[in-house]
Amino acid sequence: MPLPALFVVGAGTEIGKTYTTAALVRRLRGQGRQVRALKPLASGVPPLDHPDFSASDTGRLLAAQGLPVTPATVAACSPWRFAAPLAPDLAAAREGRSLTLSELVGWCDARLAEAADDETVVIEGVGGLMSPITEAATGLDWLKAQAVPALLVSGSYLGAISHALTAVETLRAHGVPLVGIVVSESEGAPTPPETVAGQIARHAGLPVVCLPRGGAFPDGFTGLD
Repeated sequence: MPLPALFVVGAGTEIGKTYTTAALVRRLRGQGRQVRALKPLASGVPPLDHPDFSASDTGRLLAAQGLPVTPATVAACSPWRFAAPLAPDLAAAREGRSLTLSELVGWCDARLAEAADDETVVIEGVGGLMSPITEAATGLDWLKAQAVPALLVSGSYLGAISHALTAVETLRAHGVPLVGIVVSESEGAPTPPETVAGQIARHAGLPVVCLPRGGAFPDGFTGLD
């Protein structure tokens, strides 16, 4: 039975969470599954009519779902969007806005509750696991409150193995179910992503797959079934 929901979390910032989420959505849709991708918090998002919107996280996830860019689809994917490419709490403060963890979790819970029985809801987090998302909460607080299994995304850059294993231990210490790890190939990395994935798998004891730059989400990742 496919997982009804999954939370994509990063071992760090700018390591390929959105690329991984979009690739996963395309793979699941290619298998005939219903998928809803959510990026509730999105920073660095231009206006909808800006030519760069399609390259934003929200734009990429809408494209992966085969959805047009409209005010309704954008709001349904990313209700909290900020112009500045900063942590959500800082980006919100620049705009005189604020956000609470309870509001965020409540919105996601409502989307999970309304999903069809055969629909998979994929929630993409923001930044790294411990990145601040409100004045008081981190991404880990959000993940724990959401009570959804996690898929960890790592890069393949120098130091990625330690960062990924640290994130794994943190998730385990906090009782967060972890279905597996995706190593998203980092540009200019000194080591092939397959080598990084092998090292992470050896120590983490979890399914680990590689996502090459420009590649599709690999088949056979049983952690999603």
